[in-house]
Amino acid sequence: MKAAVLILLTALPCPPGAARAATNDCFADGVAAYRLGQFARAARDFEKAAATRPAAGTLVNLGLSEWQCGHAGPAILAWERARWLDPFDARARENLRFARHAIQVEAPGLKWFETLSGWLPAGAWLWLAGANLSLATGLMLLPGILRRPKAGWHQAMAAGALCVFLFSLTANVGVLSRTRLGFVLEDNAPLRLTPTRDGEVTATLTGGEPARKLRTRGKYDLIRTEYGTGWIDRGQFGLVSGQ
Repeated sequence: MKAAVLILLTALPCPPGAARAATNDCFADGVAAYRLGQFARAARDFEKAAATRPAAGTLVNLGLSEWQCGHAGPAILAWERARWLDPFDARARENLRFARHAIQVEAPGLKWFETLSGWLPAGAWLWLAGANLSLATGLMLLPGILRRPKAGWHQAMAAGALCVFLFSLTANVGVLSRTRLGFVLEDNAPLRLTPTRDGEVTATLTGGEPARKLRTRGKYDLIRTEYGTGWIDRGQFGLVSGQ
């Protein structure tokens, strides 16, 4: 697979204190294992680093390691999670394009507001909504509180901030909707009619296929796929939001 090279440790944002040391150690161990061709070990190390401190670079490398192990589903999920954190990461985008072409699975079909929500990192839209609501409110109320005349530019800026607020609200709806989006982790994963081990198999899914989680019962998730709706073992399905 022609994919992005491993990124340097110094390129990663790190948390303070012991958490940073743990992340650094796991990441460095993953880099060393990957270079030695020990891809399963590298995947475990990158997964630990990502659990301690989620970062797009770590998830890209986790995806590379999983792909080298022949685990297309976990690789695609890792790259999708990298794009959840950083939609501008070209490495994750190109790796996803390559992987989907290689194993012949489709990208998830997104509604327009979900596509919109992918223009920025998921957490950025909430911050943007709050900041612009505060700005619009301040511009409308402060002149009166300070007993100063309200200028035209106050109203113009307040209107602009309110428009951005409404725009970001739509994007936040898309973010919330995408938290239910996930990917099949194993090849030939059975989609069952009922949430039981003996439930009738209605379809077998390929690792990396997208689906939407509807609800959970016991150890099974009810998901909607292009083949219909059914139950899948929770260990065979992962959400892009990581929740």
